Amino acid sequence: MKLERSTPLLVLFGILAALAIWAQNAIIPFTTPRWGLFDYQLDLDVYRAGARAVLDGEPLYRVKLLGQMDYTYAPISIPFLIPFAWMSAQAAHTVWVIGIFAALYGVIMLGFRSLGHRSTWRLRGIAASLVIISTLLEPVRSTIWFGQINVFLMLLILWDLLRDEKSVLRGAGTGLAAGIKLTPLLFAVYLVAIRQWKAAATLAGGFAATIAVGFAVLPRDSWDYWTGTLFDADRVAAPQTTGNQSIRGALANLGHTDTPSTLAWLVLAGLVALLGLGAAVLAHRHGQELLALSLVGMTSCAVSPVAWGHHWVWLLPLLIVALHLLLTLPGVLARGLVGAGIVGGFLLAFPWRRYISHAIWYVNESVPDAQLTGLFMRPRGHWYWCFTVQPYNLILVAVAVAVIVVYGLRDRSWRVPGRGRAQPSDDAVGPRR
Repeated sequence: MKLERSTPLLVLFGILAALAIWAQNAIIPFTTPRWGLFDYQLDLDVYRAGARAVLDGEPLYRVKLLGQMDYTYAPISIPFLIPFAWMSAQAAHTVWVIGIFAALYGVIMLGFRSLGHRSTWRLRGIAASLVIISTLLEPVRSTIWFGQINVFLMLLILWDLLRDEKSVLRGAGTGLAAGIKLTPLLFAVYLVAIRQWKAAATLAGGFAATIAVGFAVLPRDSWDYWTGTLFDADRVAAPQTTGNQSIRGALANLGHTDTPSTLAWLVLAGLVALLGLGAAVLAHRHGQELLALSLVGMTSCAVSPVAWGHHWVWLLPLLIVALHLLLTLPGVLARGLVGAGIVGGFLLAFPWRRYISHAIWYVNESVPDAQLTGLFMRPRGHWYWCFTVQPYNLILVAVAVAVIVVYGLRDRSWRVPGRGRAQPSDDAVGPRR
């Protein structure tokens, strides 16, 4: 069934979008002070405060923003945030949210086009509906609620790396994203693994250019960041923080410690990196570039010292891949397995609400009550708690293993080093390069 030609599918997704709006409001009403979907945006306020600090001549990484918050991104990010510092808070919040929805739409359309779908009015309508539906993924909801930046970086990376391999500047956009936030550097490792040397070199060059421009524009702050701030992982938050969805966060939360073993973290992170990147390489060899990039994006979150829920927006392009497979794979069994995976993944990533009726300290202030979202926010103590504390790493491992089972075990070249990239097999789904 072709998404771009099906009016019934357009109607179905429209109905699902309406239900998503209802569900979003049922979880936490839009009008709830502080906890409503559009009523917080603390991270955007920190970005704006950081930009104002630079404009006022204050040291970006030494000054406390909004009372006790630290700025965590590289200096090259500041020029992009200065326009928001010039706006009023309300105007900045409005523009940022509109930008997030536009970026979500861009990610969805880029994903569908990379899978061979034409940009018809039906597909654009389905994409718009999926933007609304995607707010029921906790990473997307948190992105909107916090006013986070990750969806913009994801859009930049997908736009950059889904382009034709012969594109002259392919890799530069990802280098810029890595210059703002270091985790996209893992895409350079991926490009080397699939032997796209030029794109990897362009990515490295783009990353180096962001450092050079940062030193030219903000020399003091750049020195502070690249010689000190960069290496202070706990500056972002203590490892044992509920919601830290990285492997280090898993060790800290499961072990109830703020000093998880560095050796254990490095070993597990290395194993997950091999698993995620290995699955990504296999997906690439079988013509599944969007799936490959989604795996690399999720892996970059897993191996990071700290990864909040909103870092895992890479679940959105993964959902696009899954929907495409659900509609195009032959056989009831295959579609049933993909459908079960979509339902299971959505349940793990759903913004389950936890209401706390008493006062707590949340981020940087005392609040009289709290309405927290995410499976990892559920109360501890039940027998299955160890499975709910890290739902996104579970999704990453499950998807990577599935890719290896489906593609790797049937790909002889996977087990024979030195043969280069294999041609897509007959079971590959999606456009072939």
